[in-house]
Amino acid sequence: MASQPHLHARPAPVASPAPAGLLTLPVGGTRDSYLYVPPQYDPSVPMPMALLLHGAGGHAHDGLRIFLHLADKDGLILLAPASHQGSWDIITRRRYGPDVTLADRALAHVFGNYAIDPAHLAIGGFSDGASYALTLGLANGDLFTHVIAFSPGFIGPITSRGEPKVFISHGTADSVLPIQACSRSIVPTLRSAGYAVMYHEFEGGHTIPPDMARDAIDWFTGRI
Repeated sequence: MASQPHLHARPAPVASPAPAGLLTLPVGGTRDSYLYVPPQYDPSVPMPMALLLHGAGGHAHDGLRIFLHLADKDGLILLAPASHQGSWDIITRRRYGPDVTLADRALAHVFGNYAIDPAHLAIGGFSDGASYALTLGLANGDLFTHVIAFSPGFIGPITSRGEPKVFISHGTADSVLPIQACSRSIVPTLRSAGYAVMYHEFEGGHTIPPDMARDAIDWFTGRI
């Protein structure tokens, strides 16, 4: 197992215009990865960005859908890589590898072409993607300022860096990743380690209710 899933790409000043809309990323991988840039993007005004990770059996489009309906109104750039296999490498391979590499390449591409606000840089996901977002986010808290986890199952083996803020939501009737063994264990562990955690439980199953997505963005952008 690679010892740590550390990412090396970092935001940098960008002056040149770049395309907006839904774009396929030229970063390789076994499946297409995507970038969404709102129409109002202006390189002179760095935008918040979220790296979004799909659940098991999903695709990059499923990662995008987490916040795509909010991106234009809230001025968010969304980056959604696709896992090499049906889920993320720490789950399918029991080690860090190609998905960390792809995420780093995708971030480097965006940072090299788009003006990103380094004070509002999130990683998020749903289900297995939420577990991987917590894992990468806490291991790279010197890059990500916020971590958003919808119905996570676990945090992978890491050495943490930085102190990103954390948002977690979970359904009390989740039969896929039961709340008691998952978020009700994860949240106290994070708080005892000193992380600032915004935690919401809701009546429902393995899903992202619209109000949870809205709350997460309001939290990320500083509205709440």
